[in-house]
Amino acid sequence: MSSPRSRKAAAGLLGAPRFALNSDVAWGIFFLIPYLAIFALFVVYPIGYAAWLAASPASYVRLFEDPIYWRTAWNTLVFLIVGVNLKMILALFLSGFFALPYLWVRIVGALFILPWAVPHIPSILSIRWMLNSEWGMINVLLFDMLGIIGPNWLTDPRYGLGAIIAVHVWKYLPFWTMILVAGRMAIPRDLYEAAMIDGATPSQRFRYVTFPQLRALFLTSTMLTTIWSLGDFNSVYLLTGGGPADRTNTLATMGIRYAFRQADFEAGIVTMVSALPILIPLVILLTRRLAGSTRRR
Repeated sequence: MSSPRSRKAAAGLLGAPRFALNSDVAWGIFFLIPYLAIFALFVVYPIGYAAWLAASPASYVRLFEDPIYWRTAWNTLVFLIVGVNLKMILALFLSGFFALPYLWVRIVGALFILPWAVPHIPSILSIRWMLNSEWGMINVLLFDMLGIIGPNWLTDPRYGLGAIIAVHVWKYLPFWTMILVAGRMAIPRDLYEAAMIDGATPSQRFRYVTFPQLRALFLTSTMLTTIWSLGDFNSVYLLTGGGPADRTNTLATMGIRYAFRQADFEAGIVTMVSALPILIPLVILLTRRLAGSTRRR
């Protein structure tokens, strides 16, 4: 025979309300299901399938035996070192000009940002037309004004990669310049006034006031643009297509060459994955820097 306490506990359990979905929660789950299905189909499945393809060591052996891959890896390294450093150094110094408080400087700044604002396809294809070796505007001007027969900018391997780097810098320089302009405008004017009272020259003010205040922003922007530049497909593909004879490919376009031109999807994925030794350290450094700046605030 059960005690009164046990009967009371059993009655409490029987009378406890069961879990029931609120109507708002139920409708929320109902509308969330299509988004989860799309995310699983177009994000989770492709990433999982790519990771499965990239797990085979034989694929990397076969990739590394291709001499075109090593030329492409070298092109990518040159593209990153030259393109990123040239772009950020120019942005650092141009930001000093565009930070001047004059109306005409603002007008020039609005025109300066147009290359970045214009969509990739029309802007880069217009550059490709200008660099055409036969009837492009640049070679025509060289011949008419200087009597010089211009080189084959896009079909000569000696100039192709340089043209790609130049177009990349031209396209993305305005964005990073404006980022550094915003950083300059956040520097307190009192620091410059104190430096001028102490007799500091413009170069000394830049060295001891401007750059120390911009150092964190400059380094963070450099890491971020390196990550973005590693995946810059448009500047290469729209300008040279990786040619001539695959001499101007980068890892971003080499993967497309394997996957779609040669119908070797596994090699294309492995090519992209081979860029992770460059990408992962940059992501870790960028994450730590952003987390450190957040804690300091």
